Amino acid sequence: MANLKEIRTRITSVNSTRKITSAMKMVAAAKLRKAQSAIIQMRPYAEKLQDIMDHVMSSAESLEDNVYAEKRNADKVLLIVIVSNKGLCGAFNANVIKQGAELIQDEYSEQYAAGNVDIYTIGKKANDLLHTRKISVKGSFEEIYNDLNFKKVSELAQKIMDQFTEKEYDQIQIIYNQFKNVAVQKLTVEQYLPIAIKNNEDEAHDDYIYEPNKEQITEQLIPYALKIQLYKAILDSNASEQGARMTAMHKATDNATELLKDLKLTYNKARQAAITNEILEIVGGAEAIKS
Repeated sequence: MANLKEIRTRITSVNSTRKITSAMKMVAAAKLRKAQSAIIQMRPYAEKLQDIMDHVMSSAESLEDNVYAEKRNADKVLLIVIVSNKGLCGAFNANVIKQGAELIQDEYSEQYAAGNVDIYTIGKKANDLLHTRKISVKGSFEEIYNDLNFKKVSELAQKIMDQFTEKEYDQIQIIYNQFKNVAVQKLTVEQYLPIAIKNNEDEAHDDYIYEPNKEQITEQLIPYALKIQLYKAILDSNASEQGARMTAMHKATDNATELLKDLKLTYNKARQAAITNEILEIVGGAEAIKS
């Protein structure tokens, strides 16, 4: 059994750790409220915009020739990996990187072997985790989280869209955690480009009036919808990160509390044993003097 000084030192250490994890849990909870509000407000708008885009594009065969919907052989692939800038959020980051590595291995192994798979990372932790897997990063955009807003994301989205239209990449995928609730994040792989055109033949299209015309609306709608799609993915990931960190810090605080109980019990037992030994030594000494 460890001596009393060692146990006291460990109790102090665990107690300090519990205070830190408890504070981090409260900070994550405060950030979560803001991040959750942002994605909850954005999601209906993004989904409705996506429905309108699908409706418009599927209602005219000529729109299949749109530059953003052009289907090509996936000879050159770009993966956009969205994680966090900070750790201490459980397996949040590791799950995204693992999914990206599996995607490369299962779907793009030939392209990767030929050096035709590039990776853009949004979040500092992706670089560290990909480095351990010996996967190189083409571009890092961790500064987006410094002041997360649509303007910053739209600039990145425009750059990616231009690279697709200039045929620098044939297929672009987004990998991120979709926010469900505080404790649940859904790992998602989403095709960004080319746009997948949904066939909604059963829906009526005659109730739409286009002004000035369908072509001009589509030219403006598609780039904007793509920017919103990337922005929503980053907002989803941001809310998921705070939820994952809050959950992780909550579990860490509970574990520290349980460990403190065990350590205090061990300390009390050790102290009682020490007192008993001292009493026995005193009694033994007194008996020796009498004899």
